[in-house]
Amino acid sequence: MDIFDKLRTDKGDLGQYRKQAHGYFSFPKLEGEIGPRMKFRGKEVLNWSLNNYIGLANHPDVRKADAEAAKEYGMAYPMGARMMSGQTSKHEKLEEELASFVKKEGSFLLNYGYQGMVSIIDSIVSRNDVIVYDSECHACIMDGIFLHKAKGGKSFVFAHNDMEKCDKMLRFATKRVEETGGGILVITEGVYGMTGDLGRLDKIIALKEKFNFRLLVDDAHGFGTMGATGAGTGEHFGVQDEIDIYFSTFAKAMAGIGAFVAGDEDVVNFLQYNMRSQTFAKSLPMPMVIGGLKRLELLKERSELRENLWTVVNHLQNGLREQGFDLGAANSPVTPVYLKGGVAEATNVVMDLRENYNIFCSIVIYPVIPKGELLLRLIPTANHTLEDVDYTIKAFTEIRKKLDDGKYSTTQIANVFDK
Repeated sequence: MDIFDKLRTDKGDLGQYRKQAHGYFSFPKLEGEIGPRMKFRGKEVLNWSLNNYIGLANHPDVRKADAEAAKEYGMAYPMGARMMSGQTSKHEKLEEELASFVKKEGSFLLNYGYQGMVSIIDSIVSRNDVIVYDSECHACIMDGIFLHKAKGGKSFVFAHNDMEKCDKMLRFATKRVEETGGGILVITEGVYGMTGDLGRLDKIIALKEKFNFRLLVDDAHGFGTMGATGAGTGEHFGVQDEIDIYFSTFAKAMAGIGAFVAGDEDVVNFLQYNMRSQTFAKSLPMPMVIGGLKRLELLKERSELRENLWTVVNHLQNGLREQGFDLGAANSPVTPVYLKGGVAEATNVVMDLRENYNIFCSIVIYPVIPKGELLLRLIPTANHTLEDVDYTIKAFTEIRKKLDDGKYSTTQIANVFDK
């Protein structure tokens, strides 16, 4: 059989909808300056779908730093992997400043967040070790766990934020490592990017009194947004010192490319020499590094950016809850709005929002969430206005009434694919 034959017949869970969805529901083109107002299919929309939390993507100081670094160094320098020929003093400086900011002994720059997390897990655990993880962990964590299991390793999953189940899985893991001579790595997230709730870092860390394990926290959505200084969800809970391995990406609050991992110096030194995704990949380009230094400087020194973000977040979430919307356990900037409906309703809700209300936001349906539920995911930023929020709440109130009246199950809102 030609291996491509199955690609033509079985297009995958998402790919099966490509003909109907491509360019609108999937792979949409948002054009123009990054911000709350962008162009979608030729018209301006109010955009709630970018993780530009504190508004650094088009901050003039950031644009200036990026442009000057690109002019001086180009996008190629440094060439090669860090270990071979891609090391610079700027890379080291950013690592030092990141480590200091998140209160760790050292940090290591990574090219991308997704492959970075996979590689961190792959390098730390052996087949004798056991991973205990939250059921809602991000796909990059799951892929790292799949690699661990492929090597013969064992993992135990606990229901999302269920500390009783976490305790139980740690008991299983402890029994396992007593037989293998390995160790236990617990993995959770600081902020869960789909639901907006926080990993129970304080409760998990409290379990260290009963069990011997190390904790890895993916804080992609918490870095820059959570805590008194923006140092993350560990700072928010007052447990940053107890996080053994802290990870975040630059793709959210830092509005860039890349990631970093931080921890004790001996752990960081080990990762530098054992992470395959970095040993065999090109060093982060200099404009991204110099731009990262400027972004971190603004994140640390311009607290009003984070304060503006939370003003918008609170106005949005309080306003939606006052109107009776279900936001689940959201207590971070990520704002999920839960509604009822199937694929037909989801399609028409999104089309109505985009075509008639000029609001662009993401929608999530089964199998990511249970059947019969819809999730409209809003990402507020420091650049949104309170007027943007009020308009969106009014639009959502009207959308919900149409949904409750059954209009989206029978009505074609707009034939966008013929435009």
